[in-house]
Amino acid sequence: MAEKKPKLTHVDAHGRARMVDVGEKDLTQRSATAEGWIRMQPATLAAIRQNTVEKGDVLTVAQIAGVTAGKRAAEWIPLCHPLQIDLIDVSLTLDEDLPGVRVQARVGLTGRTGAEMEALVAVSAALLTVYDMCKALDREMEIRTIRLVEKRGGRSGTWQRRAT
Repeated sequence: MAEKKPKLTHVDAHGRARMVDVGEKDLTQRSATAEGWIRMQPATLAAIRQNTVEKGDVLTVAQIAGVTAGKRAAEWIPLCHPLQIDLIDVSLTLDEDLPGVRVQARVGLTGRTGAEMEALVAVSAALLTVYDMCKALDREMEIRTIRLVEKRGGRSGTWQRRAT
């Protein structure tokens, strides 16, 4: 028996990009969580911890940037639906072992399509903001491993990343 190839939902029968019609889908509770991190020099991490970065409070500005960007994911991703977001929670944690900052974003909504892109955009914007605010101290910072951790709701139900 031939293996069934997955269908690309954002491509029409002629191979052209298209926005998926979600109008017939049921409204359901949906959520998504994404994460990522930025590695930096220990001195840069110390400056963030001590709130001595010249541009200001890195963690607070990055958190606000993540929330703001998550609400505007459809403006970043051309075929992404604009969604009525109920919750965006962006948390930033200092991590001595990286060394660097870990970011996690959780997005919740009631809708016809999921919140994965909103969570991923929120993490991306928060990490880019950390880089922007600290680049004068450390141009070698590296943004790493932005990924979906979990999604809930919709036809496909719950998905969780396997432990690595």
